[in-house]
Amino acid sequence: MDNEATHQRLTHDDVEAADLHDWRMLLGSLHGRFTTPDFASAFRLVERVTEVAEEANHHPDVDLRWGAVGIRLTSHDTGGVTERDVRLARRISALAAELGAEPRPHDVAALEVALDTADLTRVSAFWRALLGAGDRQAADDEVADPRGQLPTLWFQPTEPHPTPKQRFHLDVWVPADVAEQRVAAALAAGGTLVTDEYAPSFWVLADADGNKACVCTAQNRGATTD
Repeated sequence: MDNEATHQRLTHDDVEAADLHDWRMLLGSLHGRFTTPDFASAFRLVERVTEVAEEANHHPDVDLRWGAVGIRLTSHDTGGVTERDVRLARRISALAAELGAEPRPHDVAALEVALDTADLTRVSAFWRALLGAGDRQAADDEVADPRGQLPTLWFQPTEPHPTPKQRFHLDVWVPADVAEQRVAAALAAGGTLVTDEYAPSFWVLADADGNKACVCTAQNRGATTD
């Protein structure tokens, strides 16, 4: 039965002390990766993980690939790792060993994108709209995808500076039938349209600091490039 301690967020040191050899803590979640001989065996591992997750009423995010299964555990009600995640991680490790899956903890990785800004209030609404993240965020200085599909974008404070010559930008790929709606939302949230010359393949937008991003679709890809 869950108690108050079960719902307490664990620190990195707490997780290290738990001796979860198959798992690593990244960005407030436990990450595990297990390799198998083929797709069918990877699928069997996912089936077994589904069974124990249902029993525990605690459900991980699962990435199924040919011969590999990636698993991310976090307690969404606390915004971090708790004893519930540790318990489920142990059970998943036992299942993987039973099925002959090889743990690959050194292969796990997570990506977030950092954007320097002197005033996040000028640009954060634009990026939330552009990424379709909505306003319900765990922290003011980040944009996290509630669907878990996109990497987190977080804002790093910096001194005011002229608009830089940007060395990278984000390409946000969306279905063609929602692209114009996404562009409109980003513009309404303080963005500017740099060009729609290549629409509907892509629109180039910028936030209030001049940081550019593209809303991209699969349409007309034979005729234009990004």
